[in-house]
Amino acid sequence: MTGSIQNRDAFLGTIATQLGREPMKKIEKPIWKHQPQRAVLADASIDELLGVLRVQCEQIHTDIVETTKESLPVALDEVVKAYGGGPLSLWRDERFGKYGLSHLVETKWPSEQIEVNSWDPSLGEKNIELAEQANIGITFSDMTLAESGTVVLFSSAEKGRSVSLLPTHYIALIPKSTLVPRITQASDMIREKLNNGEQVPSCINFITGPSNSADIEMNLVVGVHGPIKATYIVIDDC
Repeated sequence: MTGSIQNRDAFLGTIATQLGREPMKKIEKPIWKHQPQRAVLADASIDELLGVLRVQCEQIHTDIVETTKESLPVALDEVVKAYGGGPLSLWRDERFGKYGLSHLVETKWPSEQIEVNSWDPSLGEKNIELAEQANIGITFSDMTLAESGTVVLFSSAEKGRSVSLLPTHYIALIPKSTLVPRITQASDMIREKLNNGEQVPSCINFITGPSNSADIEMNLVVGVHGPIKATYIVIDDC
């Protein structure tokens, strides 16, 4: 999305006046003396991060399956069948082909009368309706936070956020190489993209297991706002 900022200087000038000072012409980013957020899991290996993710999945009521790239089609098929099959809502994502899932998605599931709907920008609002009717939503994770068990999803025209939000069940395909310690590293990566002038999605979703709420008297209720069950499938790609 592109656009322009209107009346910014006047707006900031009004705020500065109310604060009793002149508007700042240049802002220097502070160098913080203490940055404890960078010490968490700082020296952890990728396998140690996976161990942290396993433990965290227990805390967030999320099943975790570990598999190889070669065994991924079988592992994904088993989880889909365990959740009761289709209809399925998927991102239109080239990684389904890269990770050997094309036959499963395009041939095997349809031959078993499992309805598969990949996000199609030309369908417009119909995509949301299909996602709402889906039994399972399946996406890849772009970054995965070991500390909190959070998958980070970059939306796009072919990767609608409804796929992870509206179906009854959710499956996240997590390449092991996407594991990072925590949100600090994810924020750094997003900032680096901005600094490099790269296009950053207008919507970035941080999803930690199934939908949870404890708004009413601190009683945990699962599935209020979205999927009632979730499975992370970690793919050993490194």
